[in-house]
Amino acid sequence: MQLVIASGKGGVGKSTVTASLLYLLRNDYRLVAVDADADAPNLDLLLGIEGWEEERELIGAKVARINPETCIRCGICYERCPYDCIKLVDDSYVVSELTCEGCNVCGLVCPVPGTIALEEVRSGVIRKTTTRYGFPLISAQLDVGRPNSGKLVTEEKEWAKKLMKQFDLEHMIVDSAAGIGCQVIASIGGADLTILVAEPTPASLSDVQRAYRVVQHFRQPAYLIINKANINPGFRALWEWAESEGIPVLGEIPYDRAIPNSMSMLRPFVEAFPDSKAAESIRDIAERIRDEILG
Repeated sequence: MQLVIASGKGGVGKSTVTASLLYLLRNDYRLVAVDADADAPNLDLLLGIEGWEEERELIGAKVARINPETCIRCGICYERCPYDCIKLVDDSYVVSELTCEGCNVCGLVCPVPGTIALEEVRSGVIRKTTTRYGFPLISAQLDVGRPNSGKLVTEEKEWAKKLMKQFDLEHMIVDSAAGIGCQVIASIGGADLTILVAEPTPASLSDVQRAYRVVQHFRQPAYLIINKANINPGFRALWEWAESEGIPVLGEIPYDRAIPNSMSMLRPFVEAFPDSKAAESIRDIAERIRDEILG
């Protein structure tokens, strides 16, 4: 199966929950983990990764280049650039790679054919390693100012699928990015189900509802984990929403200082503090995932 763990809102503890679930399920199933947040990957930190065994570049972004030898300094490209990424430097027009979107408006308006052309550049890097817990991890890092974060996630999942076939792995667990952008769509697309992580706050409720609409678009079943369940006593709207939508709640994890402490130790909190209240709760959730989802 391919399971996605998503949240909508950032900071609700999605990656910390993912790391501990991977730790708890690793002995029962042959897993591969995917960190699908190419903008800000951090699952490797929570799993104590110190290096990568293999890296692959993704070439796909395009930026404009101005040939200074044929440029007549007319300034039309400078005037028409919709992203204001062309500047006059030392009497020559140059393109800022960080802000160029590769739209080619400058090339279309340039009066000298061939002076401005689009060139492919690196969007980011995809990397693989084996965790100290025995399962492989695929991660990605988007280069600054580059598009195609969704493409990076798609390539990550394709690499994970090849590993599943090569080593007869059973399940892929994908730690999605926050929000509902292209990375999240690439994460949820093609998956078997999504586990949503939310905290009992109005902001988290609003964002998890939006993430759930993405899950509905792909017609997938959804489950809910409520993290930091005791931080907002009296706020029951999250539970009421889940009940109204028929979303099973896999469990509740209380706010626990063991979690930020384990993050500083670069270890899943269920390993670092096995006797904590949060660890007890995540073990119950992992048991339900074994019984009700993975079998």
